[in-house]
Amino acid sequence: MTQEDGEVDALVRKRIKGLRAAMGWSLDELAARCYLSPSTLSRIETGHRRISLDQLTAIARALGTTLDQLVETPTHDDVVIRPRHDDARGVTMWTLSSEPGKTVAKMRITRPAPAKPADLKAHPGWDWLTVLSGTLVLLLGDRRILVEAGQAAEFSTMIPHAFGAHGGPAEIIGIFDHDGHRTHLHPTD
Repeated sequence: MTQEDGEVDALVRKRIKGLRAAMGWSLDELAARCYLSPSTLSRIETGHRRISLDQLTAIARALGTTLDQLVETPTHDDVVIRPRHDDARGVTMWTLSSEPGKTVAKMRITRPAPAKPADLKAHPGWDWLTVLSGTLVLLLGDRRILVEAGQAAEFSTMIPHAFGAHGGPAEIIGIFDHDGHRTHLHPTD
C-alpha cells in the first residue's frame, strides 16, 4: 500500500467513525444498520481490519452518504474562495470549486422586473437566492412573488422566470448553476 493509499484508508475510517458519532449512534446501532457485527465495525474504524467494497457500500448506505463522499480526497489545501468584483454591474461572484458550474453571486438589483412575459427565461437547472436588503420581485411562470429582506426563494429554472427590484434597489445573494450564471449575471442593469 502506498503512502497515499494509506492516507485515504485512514481518512475513510475517520469519516465512518465521525459520521457515526455525529448521528449519535453506537457501534451496535451502526453495525445493525449495515448488517455487520459490532466487532467487525470496530476493527474497521480502528484500522485493524481491511474494508471490503461490499462492507464500505453497506456502511455508506447506512450512514446516508455515498461511496464517493466517503473516499473523496481533498483536492487542494486552499479552502478560501476569492471573490471577483464587477463594480459596473454591482456583482460580486464566487465560483464554487467543490460544485463545478455553480456560482455564488451577490448582486445589487436596481432595474424593475420585465413587464413582458416574453422577457422571462427558462433553462435547465435551479436557482436559490436570498434577499439581503430591499424587496425583490420574482416572476415565476404566471406568478408575481415579492421576496423581502431575510426571505429566500428556490425554484426550478425550467419555469420561465425573471426578477427585478421593487420600490428601490435590492441586494441578493444567489447560487446559480452554469446556465443561471450565464442568464442572470451577464445582462446589464
